[in-house]
Amino acid sequence: MKILFLSHYFPPEVNAPANRTYEHARRWAADGHDVTVITGLPNHPTGQLFPGYEKRWLQHERVDGIHVIRTWMYLTSNAGFARRTLNYVLFAATAVLASFRAPRPDVVVATSPQFFCGLAGAVVSWLKWRPFVLEVRDLWPDSIVQLGALRARPVIAALEAVETLLYRSAAGIVVNTRAFIDHIAGRGIARERIELVYNGIDPALFHPRPRDLELLRAHGLEGRRIAAYIGTIGLAHGLGTVIEAAEALRHHDDWVFLLIGEGADRERLEREARERGLDNLRFLGLRPRAEVPGWIASSDVLLVLLRDLPVFRTVIPSKLFEYWAQEKAIVLAAPEGECRSMLEQAEAGFPIPPEDTTALVEAIERVVAEPDEVARRARHGREWVEAGFLRDDLARRMAGFLQRVVNRSERAAP
Repeated sequence: MKILFLSHYFPPEVNAPANRTYEHARRWAADGHDVTVITGLPNHPTGQLFPGYEKRWLQHERVDGIHVIRTWMYLTSNAGFARRTLNYVLFAATAVLASFRAPRPDVVVATSPQFFCGLAGAVVSWLKWRPFVLEVRDLWPDSIVQLGALRARPVIAALEAVETLLYRSAAGIVVNTRAFIDHIAGRGIARERIELVYNGIDPALFHPRPRDLELLRAHGLEGRRIAAYIGTIGLAHGLGTVIEAAEALRHHDDWVFLLIGEGADRERLEREARERGLDNLRFLGLRPRAEVPGWIASSDVLLVLLRDLPVFRTVIPSKLFEYWAQEKAIVLAAPEGECRSMLEQAEAGFPIPPEDTTALVEAIERVVAEPDEVARRARHGREWVEAGFLRDDLARRMAGFLQRVVNRSERAAP
């Protein structure tokens, strides 16, 4: 099968959309599929071009059997609604142009979280007369509206119309949570056109391992207890509670809080930490993907935080699966919903109410006070993820769905 995949993000970028696209695409290529990915110049989240890349209209790479076509992109940091929107729109346009340099596929796939990439995929599928599959990784524009990043009702209405148009124009839709199925079906889309493919883990990369002593020494963290948040430092996560928890535990010399990543909220949080004089809180910035398992292994407790908003009842952060695979203690602060339900069903972590500093501090202290319970839940998490969330199986599930879409399209052709 010839697969043409449009994604705004791709490695060496290290966010969840880039990782998911790469992990699936490389497995499809290994299974004998012909995979082309159209993406932009790597610059997320700082807006700075990654080393080894140039500002050219088109660049071609071969990455683990994947043909990667990189288009020119307006570079901007992951902050500021107008600049990010311009970044999204221009990538959609250049991705359509880049598609003329790709061979005619059997299926065109485009992935969210923003739908300008989806629009580009729909246009490319029309130009190439091939079926279109939309991958929905986030409910957009619901998420940006609830985060307060967009308030203009006419713009919101226009984006919701685009959302519905894309759902209806797609021959198939892939989602990564059950709640998304209900949302999309509520827009009049038949459930049989929707396929659930969860996020998951590569067990060769994420598995139980000892602390990375070299990593700890390099950052002066030997002998410290570590509470770590790893991921986007953005508006979705309510990371002010980490600031407050660090202040509450500032006299416990053994604990240090780490925020590992970049995002729109980092500057504000760093400023607040400096104003409070928190020497037990460190911002380590964006780290290479290959370093992440070492940080997971070296942390005593891993924090998964979401704000108390209705849209976050529908999501499951991909980092959860990686933490479970490495058999680690997890504190999940999230609204009641699919993510929290999964953690409770697996008995694989400590759920607390979102944006509740007192509950966060108590959960961190519980990790020290109840080592046997921590070990039991961490083991349950590893067993849970290994039983049903391996990338090989999930990639093949999605490839099977793409093949069914292609087969339906061929049967329907005159």
